[in-house]
Amino acid sequence: MTTASRDGHIAPAETHLHADPAHYDLAHFAENGFAVLPDVLDEDDIRELRAEAAAVCRGERGPLPGVLQHTNEAQQHDAASAPRTPDERDADTMRGYLCIHQPHKVSPVLRSALSIPALVPALTGVIGPDVKAMQSMLFIKSEGKPGQAWHQDEYFIPTRDRSLTAAWIALDDATVRNGCLWVLPGSHRPGVIYPARAQQDARFDCSDEAYAFPYRDEDAVPVEVAAGTVVLFNGYLLHRSLPNSAERGFRRALVNHYMSASSLLPWGALPQGEWVARHDCRDVVLVAGNDPYAWKGTEDLATAHVRPSGEGGCGT
Repeated sequence: MTTASRDGHIAPAETHLHADPAHYDLAHFAENGFAVLPDVLDEDDIRELRAEAAAVCRGERGPLPGVLQHTNEAQQHDAASAPRTPDERDADTMRGYLCIHQPHKVSPVLRSALSIPALVPALTGVIGPDVKAMQSMLFIKSEGKPGQAWHQDEYFIPTRDRSLTAAWIALDDATVRNGCLWVLPGSHRPGVIYPARAQQDARFDCSDEAYAFPYRDEDAVPVEVAAGTVVLFNGYLLHRSLPNSAERGFRRALVNHYMSASSLLPWGALPQGEWVARHDCRDVVLVAGNDPYAWKGTEDLATAHVRPSGEGGCGT
C-alpha cells in the first residue's frame, strides 16, 4: 500500500507485479482508449474483495439507503425457508443490488483498493505522476440484471484536462453472456462529449444514453476478461454493457475513477458565489505523487448509496 505525508505527498508504491509501466501496453491505451491489465489481483485479493462486497450489501459496513430493508427481508425469508449456507444467503442478499456508488466511503478495504500497488504504475503511466481518485462503484449484476447504455464517464465527471481514467476491476470472469464491458475503440480520440438523453430500453438501467456519435453498434468490441484483470479506459471512451443473460451467477466489478491531481475537479453543485473555473471538489483521495492543492484540505461530501437496480428500463 501507499502512505501519504502531511504535505500531500505519497511515496511510490511497492509492487512485486508488473512494476514496469510498459507491461501495460500504454500505446494500445493511447490509440484505442483502453488497455487490459491481466493478473492485477491474485486469488486471495479476489476472495477478499468478494467477501467485502457481500459485507457491504449486508449493510455491515455502514448505512446505505435500501440495504437495511433488503437485509431484513432476506432474514425473514431465511427463517421461513430451508437452511442454507452462508454463501447462499450472501448470494441472495447481493442479488438485490445492481450498483453501489462510493462504497469506499464505508469500507476501509474498498478505500484501500483505490491504490492497489500493481495498478499504480499504469495509472501514473496514462495520467502522469500525480493521481487522485474521486469515485468508486461496486457493480454486482446478477443474472437478469440490466446493463448500462452507451456513455462517456467524462460526461458525468469533468476534469478540465481530459485526464479522467477508469479502472474496471473484474471480481468475476466477465463474458458476453454475463454482461461484460463493450467499447468503441478510438472513440476517445476526438475529445468530444456527445449529448445524452433519457432512455427506456429494457436492456439498460435508468442512466442516460449518449447519442449522435459517429460510431455504430457494429463497431463495438466486447472486453471479455478473467477475474483479477483490470480494464483501464479513458474518460472520453464510449462504452456500455448488456444484461447478464447467464442462467445463474454474478458479474461483479469494482470500478474506480482517477484523474490528475494537478487539475481542478469542477464536479458537483457550485458553492454560492463560486465561479466554475475556480470550482474544485476536494472529496478526493491521493493515490500517487503530489497534490498541488493539498493546502485546501479535503472534504467528505459524497456518501455511499445504492443505485436503483430495476430489471431494465426506468421507474423500477
